[in-house]
Amino acid sequence: LLLLFLFYLSVFFFMLISGLFHSKQGKILEKLGLCSQLGFTRYMRQGKKLGEDPKLFIKDLQFGKVPVRIYQPRAPSAGRRRGVIYFHGGGWMFGSINSYEPICRYIARESESVVVSVEYRLAPEHTYPAQYEDCLTSTTHFMKTAEDYGVDPACIIISGDSAGGNLAAAVCQTLVGRPDLPKVHAQVLIYPCLQAIDFNLPSYQQNCAVPILFRERTAFYVLQYLKGDASFLEDVLEGCHMPVDVKLKFRKWLSADNIPKEFKVRGYKPKVPIQSSNEVYEAVKKICEPTFSPLLTEDAVVRQLPESFILTCEYDVLRDDALLYKKRLEDGGVPVTWYHIENGFHGIISLFDKGRLSFPAGKKGLDNIVNFLRSL
Repeated sequence: LLLLFLFYLSVFFFMLISGLFHSKQGKILEKLGLCSQLGFTRYMRQGKKLGEDPKLFIKDLQFGKVPVRIYQPRAPSAGRRRGVIYFHGGGWMFGSINSYEPICRYIARESESVVVSVEYRLAPEHTYPAQYEDCLTSTTHFMKTAEDYGVDPACIIISGDSAGGNLAAAVCQTLVGRPDLPKVHAQVLIYPCLQAIDFNLPSYQQNCAVPILFRERTAFYVLQYLKGDASFLEDVLEGCHMPVDVKLKFRKWLSADNIPKEFKVRGYKPKVPIQSSNEVYEAVKKICEPTFSPLLTEDAVVRQLPESFILTCEYDVLRDDALLYKKRLEDGGVPVTWYHIENGFHGIISLFDKGRLSFPAGKKGLDNIVNFLRSL
């Protein structure tokens, strides 16, 4: 157990130092006028398209005006396959279809599904709702043309991790009101960010400084997605960005009382509601829209959502977003398969194939997703 702990600790520090190193390098290059810090960080994290896969046909296409990469199993199929739309993570600012090549290939191969990875626009150049609109456009296009790719239109699953989990939940809710399209068969939400009202839930307090996603960094990403800058960051962190009456309106869905007691044993101190300024609220009030914060959608929408898979990690600031959404889904009669990685942290499934730096828990989480897909 000690060796395992030291192994995890060493990788945590490697990830943290690597991120800080890239950030520092980016600042230097920006001061020299060679490139922006944001551009450098994206370059270092963008990944690359891998070579041919003996088990998959891989093709870059456009669904509407949105670039996508489609992964189709080479093996013959007796009937039409299930289709999986995947929205990558990265705080709405980073990530690409290249950086998610390993995950999408693995899901396509192991679940024998057709996977569509979406290259949505990124913040801060493109702010809300651009990312959501790209994901909705690509999904509706795929649903209308599914048979062209050997996919059963009645068996399409919408999925994503982190910011991509936010987009998956938002798109899934929107499609509830689209009778002109086939019903979404299921949704897969991997440590999703689902609200931006309360950054003081138990998981935010317990994991505020746990790599790779810090509490302050989460709020920074949210604001960049919302409006392209991080002004009012401290107000958002302290909860002064929403009037008390707005908080009370959403309390029934956001209350820490809805989080099981076992997730509070590592510490939780309820925060007294603080009144906001009108200036701050006016600047960030779109946060309350369900397409931005899917956890805040109405019960009537929740009751119509499809079967769901939710993955959470104990050491993740976003853990409680997912737990609160899980409860809402279950209260609405939606079947939920929940997998919790007790020793997991945010982003762990992306480290399922990193050689000596691989995390068995991440691989196990990804395999649980595959098993869920195969069961549909």
